[in-house]
Amino acid sequence: MGSKLGQEGEALTRLSALGGKAMNIFPVGKVWDFMKNRNLFMGISILAMIGSVVVLIYPGPRLGTDFVGGTEVELAFEKEVTPSQIRAAVTAGGLSSPDVIRVEDPKNPHRYLIRVQDVSEVPPETVELIEKKLCLGDSGNDCPVGATEVKVSPGGEKITARFEALPDLKWVRERLTGISGIVLKSGDSNPSVQNARDFRVEIALESRGDQLMAALRKGLPEGSVPSEALRTEWIGPKAGKQLRDSALKSIVLALVFITAYVAIRFDLRFAPGGVFALAHDAIVTLGVLTLFGYELNLTTVAAILTIIGFSINDTVVVYDRVRENMSKLRGSSMYHLINVSLSETMSRTIITSGTAILALLCFFIWGTGVLKEFALTLIIGMLAGVYSSIYVALPLTEILDKKFFAQGKGGSKKGPAAA
Repeated sequence: MGSKLGQEGEALTRLSALGGKAMNIFPVGKVWDFMKNRNLFMGISILAMIGSVVVLIYPGPRLGTDFVGGTEVELAFEKEVTPSQIRAAVTAGGLSSPDVIRVEDPKNPHRYLIRVQDVSEVPPETVELIEKKLCLGDSGNDCPVGATEVKVSPGGEKITARFEALPDLKWVRERLTGISGIVLKSGDSNPSVQNARDFRVEIALESRGDQLMAALRKGLPEGSVPSEALRTEWIGPKAGKQLRDSALKSIVLALVFITAYVAIRFDLRFAPGGVFALAHDAIVTLGVLTLFGYELNLTTVAAILTIIGFSINDTVVVYDRVRENMSKLRGSSMYHLINVSLSETMSRTIITSGTAILALLCFFIWGTGVLKEFALTLIIGMLAGVYSSIYVALPLTEILDKKFFAQGKGGSKKGPAAA
């Protein structure tokens, strides 16, 4: 029995050793000179950041409805139509700046996302005109029945009015017909009495999504437009601005708290490199997306925050090994410590990042819509994160160590010599 257990133990030990060798892409014990071309790669990183900033300024990012406001309708057409046909039909319907995007979907080959800058939100001056037309607080010859309360829904889909007495619904419809930006839904049941006791009347309005669908039915071949859209969303310009500001604040706060974390866990020589690397990852990712015409929206912000978290995790692993080797290899230069630490952790970095990127590639290849764009953003950011952990964070840490922390330490100013 003891002999059998001993044989099993030896077999497990051999398997463990083989597994360890297989998972070590870089040979154990060998020190690779990663920092040899650090100045070249630092220059490439700076140029990449400058280029990304230029692209973000001109031509500038294509912001989604989340940030600029507008109405977004996604639908699968029954017959083949071209983007130019859709654009012409929407423009003929009186809607401005239509943006037509084909959505790759094997199940729906004619699937499109249509976005216009118009929103269903009713402006304050139009609300005042509606109140005047419905005789709010007034009754006379022109107003047989005055309204005591008028409310317009935030989405602009309906008007709810309470009157002194039950009004003639035909009169209500006539009063609201012709107001600019207000289109009543067709049908004999509109307006309708919502509550006869309170003399409350509800008037259903056509949203921008309804108007867009009507324009498509009118301007495209018969039978090509489906009865309903797959989804309809809208957001007002004020809310879009608030979301845009909140997105920027969330990224800035993430960078501030990460700086504090790195400074407390290690010391001040490590924090600037980590934060500069994160800024590099975020800016370069946004620059690449903008360069290739991808839309920036709240999903992009979520992906950027995920990239920041993933990238700092990778950087902290290397930082931790550098700190550990500082006590093991006393007297060594930061140059040598970084090379040793990278050589020891590079296999781990490639395996973990490579596994995550392979999973994301599956989402990018077979995913659709938002999921596909989210996966692409993460792939770009993770590749940038692996690069910046080696050639942005660590070279900057070495520069700070030489300038502010290495005074008086023998052999610490000449990196390669100390190795």
